[in-house]
Amino acid sequence: MADRVRVRVCLPCFRFIDFGLLTVLCDVQGVTIHRPIIYGNIATVLTPAERETSHYQDHTHQWTVAVRSAPSAPDSDIVGGADDLGYFIKRVTFKLHDTYPNPTRNIDKPPFEVSETGWGEFEIQIRITYVAESGEKATTLYHHLKLHPWSVTFPLPNASAAPAEPEIPSPENAAKLGPVHSWQYDEIVFTDPFQNFLTLLTAHPPTPLPKTSVNKKPIPFHLSNPASLEASQKGGVPEFTSAMEKDEADRLEEAKGKIIKEQERWRTILIEKEKELERLQKLLASKE
Repeated sequence: MADRVRVRVCLPCFRFIDFGLLTVLCDVQGVTIHRPIIYGNIATVLTPAERETSHYQDHTHQWTVAVRSAPSAPDSDIVGGADDLGYFIKRVTFKLHDTYPNPTRNIDKPPFEVSETGWGEFEIQIRITYVAESGEKATTLYHHLKLHPWSVTFPLPNASAAPAEPEIPSPENAAKLGPVHSWQYDEIVFTDPFQNFLTLLTAHPPTPLPKTSVNKKPIPFHLSNPASLEASQKGGVPEFTSAMEKDEADRLEEAKGKIIKEQERWRTILIEKEKELERLQKLLASKE
């Protein structure tokens, strides 16, 4: 699915605006095209020497929040970023916590990222603005900055009770575990794009995601996949693969199926209750 430019076409047609002798092509209807991205952060513990020389000596971590292409460059220690997204993204705005100087950071060219130091976790608003020829509205995402190593903070299947809130490890122990990665895969989908923008996108096909991790890199941790927790605790630079994308799609389809079954169950119950209500109303009317 992610190893090629995905274009879905149904009932294709072109919309024109006629200005007398000048006919302008506006958009291609019935077409959708997507670009896979990741967004998130990496965090490392500051060494005692780094903390001493820091302007804020209470800060404990160095972190970088970023928006990148989903595939990673070969033999790179950076998660994602194999493709330059600047051909269709004009600006990425990161809204940090208000305690930071100039908390709204506008990044107008790749790499679309912000690096800072800090001691606490908070939510970062990420606003992606596209190039003018796209005619697209900006996309807003949200990412919770992750500084501390992943721990189980959610009930596992067949667990009798929710796990206790984990303790935050000491800086010394956290440093031994290596960098903390928190990344989310997503797809930016453009529907009925302008012809010029569609041409621009198809001229820059995304690098295919590897089917599996060639270098046995760890799986990016995600709450919907508890099995990925163990891999994330072994250290190393995680990598997104098409197999993971398929697994996630399968989990979504399974969840969708469960929701549909639950809806049908409640629909059946509602119909039965309505029939019972109708019977009782008739019974009441007959006794009046």
